[in-house]
Amino acid sequence: MATALAVAFSSVALAVGTATTAAADSSKILPVKSVGDIVVDGVHRRVFVSDPSNGKIVVTDYSGTVVKQITSLPGVQGLELSADSGTLYAAVPGGNDAIVAIDTATATQSDRYPTGNLDPKYPALAGGKLWFGYGSAGSGNIGSVDLTGPEHKVTPAQDADSPWFAAPMLASSPGAPGQLVAGIPVQSPLELAVYDVSSDTVVRTAHTSPSNGGSLADLAVTPDGKDVVVAGAGPNAHTVYRTSDLSEDGTYRTVAYPNAVDIAPNGMVAAGSFAWYDPDVYVFRAGATSPLRQYDFPNTGDSSGADTLAESGLAWAPDESRLFAVSSNSLGVYSLRVLVDAAKPATAITVSAPATATRAKKLTVKGKVTSKEALPAGVRLTLTRTDLESPGGKSIGSVAVAADGTYSFADTPTVGGSVKYTAAYAGDAGHAAGSGSDTVAVSRTTPTLTLNNNGKVYSYGADVKFTAHLGSTYKNRKVEIWADPYGSDKPNTRVKSGTVDSSGNLSVTLDLKRDATVTAKFAGDAHYGSKSVASKVGARVSVSTAVTKHYTTRSVYGHTYYYFHQSTDPVFTTTMTAYPGRRQRLQIQAYSQGSWVTTGTQYFALSSSGKSQVTVTGTPPKNVRFRVRDSYINGSSGDTVNSTTDGAWKYFLFTG
Repeated sequence: MATALAVAFSSVALAVGTATTAAADSSKILPVKSVGDIVVDGVHRRVFVSDPSNGKIVVTDYSGTVVKQITSLPGVQGLELSADSGTLYAAVPGGNDAIVAIDTATATQSDRYPTGNLDPKYPALAGGKLWFGYGSAGSGNIGSVDLTGPEHKVTPAQDADSPWFAAPMLASSPGAPGQLVAGIPVQSPLELAVYDVSSDTVVRTAHTSPSNGGSLADLAVTPDGKDVVVAGAGPNAHTVYRTSDLSEDGTYRTVAYPNAVDIAPNGMVAAGSFAWYDPDVYVFRAGATSPLRQYDFPNTGDSSGADTLAESGLAWAPDESRLFAVSSNSLGVYSLRVLVDAAKPATAITVSAPATATRAKKLTVKGKVTSKEALPAGVRLTLTRTDLESPGGKSIGSVAVAADGTYSFADTPTVGGSVKYTAAYAGDAGHAAGSGSDTVAVSRTTPTLTLNNNGKVYSYGADVKFTAHLGSTYKNRKVEIWADPYGSDKPNTRVKSGTVDSSGNLSVTLDLKRDATVTAKFAGDAHYGSKSVASKVGARVSVSTAVTKHYTTRSVYGHTYYYFHQSTDPVFTTTMTAYPGRRQRLQIQAYSQGSWVTTGTQYFALSSSGKSQVTVTGTPPKNVRFRVRDSYINGSSGDTVNSTTDGAWKYFLFTG
């Protein structure tokens, strides 16, 4: 159920804190229960995400679509990609502890380097070797795998003076190939160390345990190897330390609970935090004091807080074209979010058009283009108009942007209705693409549309012809006729749809058994607006009265009379159109002094088949003329689905 709910939200766009998200940003569900690490292979355009809980690595393409799952890797944690992107190294601490080599071209295991019971977790390449942090609580150290020798020798305890309480997290950079940086996860205060691994002897060159941070979640070394950026609890920022002596070298201001960081080859820093109600990802140029971009994930779960960034859940594509982020919601569902052009400042475009306009008359649209970094001179925006005749949009040229970012253009809409103007910038080497739009309500002529029979009442089951008449229009000559019978059990239904004839008419014959609202609808076209017109019509019920227990009938006083002995109780049986809860009204009148006078009125319930039998008791006077009838009274008879209907009078009298 949780997965189904998450899938329903998987296409929700990211919200952006400082500018509009590029249209290509997307999100797809990951089949994982946890996240250990994420690595991007730019050669094969693949993303690898480790799942320690399920013991597997999920492989996706650049759109986030899962292409393969590499299983049987119990507890798989850290990942490291070779310089040529040919091999992915994965630390597998569960089962037979090992470093596993995976061929990235086929996403299959190509080799395995057992480490013994070392519990390896965090691999990193430096000095021609693959290094890994290992150890459980109370005992941590650094080991290495010799990748050059055919035996791939594994050497533990490379830090002779290990300060590590548990397995240290490792990081390195191609710009400093002989340098290895380590930090202890979870522990407070923070503890960091730098090693020279350029020779066979590992030398620790720097060590620190600052008091202003702890609970390390992630770290990344700058491309030149001069700094390490740390994500951990403490200050509301990602702290920068010099690798030469681990002195503080600045911060990237984010929010509380920093938990992820990755640095692109061009130095662009992606810094993330665990944040329910604040932006999750911040993108900085190297050394910048304010973010270039920031992203706030939507809420795809069932709590008040939005989705959050997974620990160590950020990774740049090597060409900086995309930033990949792993998020999770309150239902435990993980998603891979693809942030396109995150390394470029967003381009925001406002479009301001008149709220209303007259068709075939010129209007002016204005707007402004803004970005955190100035756009190049001579920028032009492409313009698109979307209307009823061009629902996919139609190009109407381009417009130049002034030095202050403003622009304006004139257009004459030939089509009425909702007309949208879109201005778009394709982006450049230093700016992301952007677009904006505004909508104008352009006038349309009101068409003539009529429908007959309004207010008429018909007998039960009558076949009634309804004719809609459409006057002049531009192109659309199609009309729909809908019938909505009274009563919640009968839905509003389209009973006819088609093009009107040469006289502008479209007809349908309906079998009326209930009151109904019949509606004719015209959707409109480029010159004429939409219109609908309704006729409310009534349908009587079917009602009849049968008389029994009489001894004869005679035609007197201009009617047929039923004769009863004074000692006989007449029985009147009503048959009426059935409806749940319906009652019939029985009315008796006597003829007195030249007129009919009502002597009794009472409602009686009908059976499910519409039957009601009433016996009249008592000692009636002899030779007095009586009459009786049954009626359905709209509202008083228990429902309102038919029009009030009186049955025929039945005449009777009593003799001795």
